[in-house]
Parts: sequence; C-alpha cells; structure tokens
Amino acid sequence: YILLFFILSFAGWLWEISAYLVIDHVLVNAGVNRGPYVPIYGIGGVLLWLLLQKFYRRPVVTFFLSMGICTVVEYIGSLLLDWIFGMRWWDYSDRFLNLDGRVCLLAAVCFGLFGMLQNCFLLPFYMRLYHKLSVKMRTVLCIVFLLFLVADVTYSVEHPHVNPQVEQAEKHRE
Repeated sequence: YILLFFILSFAGWLWEISAYLVIDHVLVNAGVNRGPYVPIYGIGGVLLWLLLQKFYRRPVVTFFLSMGICTVVEYIGSLLLDWIFGMRWWDYSDRFLNLDGRVCLLAAVCFGLFGMLQNCFLLPFYMRLYHKLSVKMRTVLCIVFLLFLVADVTYSVEHPHVNPQVEQAEKHRE
C-alpha cells in the first residue's frame, strides 16, 4: 500500500500540474509539499482500492462510490489543511454545486471517473507488476519513499509550499 500511495500521489501531482498547464498556461508545483506528489490523491486512491476492489468488474458502481468517497476525502482534506496551515489550497466557490468552496460536482465527477479507471483497469495491471518485484526491492523502495516523505512533510509543516503562480492562475480565472 505504501508504493501504491506514492504512485497515486505522483499521478495526482501530474494531474495537477497538467491541469494548470492546460488551463492557465503556467507550470506549477501544486500541493503543500515540495516533492513531486500530492498526498491527498494517494490517500484517496489507496482508500478506493481498499474499499472498492471487490467491485473492479462493476465500473458504474465503482464510479458512483468513488465520487462519494473522494468527495468526502477532499472535504476533510480541505478542512485539515485549513486548520493546520490557516490557508486554503483550492476554492471551488465559483463552481456549480459546491459545498463551502471545498468540493463541487465537477471535481466529484472527475474523481468518479478516475476512481473507476484506477480500480477497474489500472490497479489490476499494477498488482501484476508489483508481484513481479522481489520482497527486498519492495521493502527498499518503501523505506526510501517514506524517508523522503517524512523529511518533506517535516520541512513543509514549518515552510508550507505556497506557489505564487497558483495564486496568479486563480486570479487570472476570475
């Protein structure tokens, strides 16, 4: 689950920087931490795998359950980041059907689509590759990634990654 967390966190980071690049034409290192990952995607993705893997042959069920689970994770994540750092990293106030600007329908639908893609198609493939790695290699990768995460989170708690380009992109949209 540790390796899965990092792969999904990295995929979330790629999604975030791609979205800013396409929408705002700005290359942004999105997220709270300095590293190339956004942990909320890893948390949500692992949670989806744990809760929904039995539905991997039922894409429509997986889609709707992913929408709900990820929307709750995003809302709680927004509250926690606000509480810990005293600032918001995203605001959906201008989006249709938003709740306190922390979640919205468009994001929920995207989470549903990605959750369905992840659980029904990508993770079965990932599991086959994962089991081809030796236990020693998996252990080493987990330790290295965890040490990097602990160092990055420790630094980021004191010095949160606030990217002025994100703020500029948000203002540009208004």
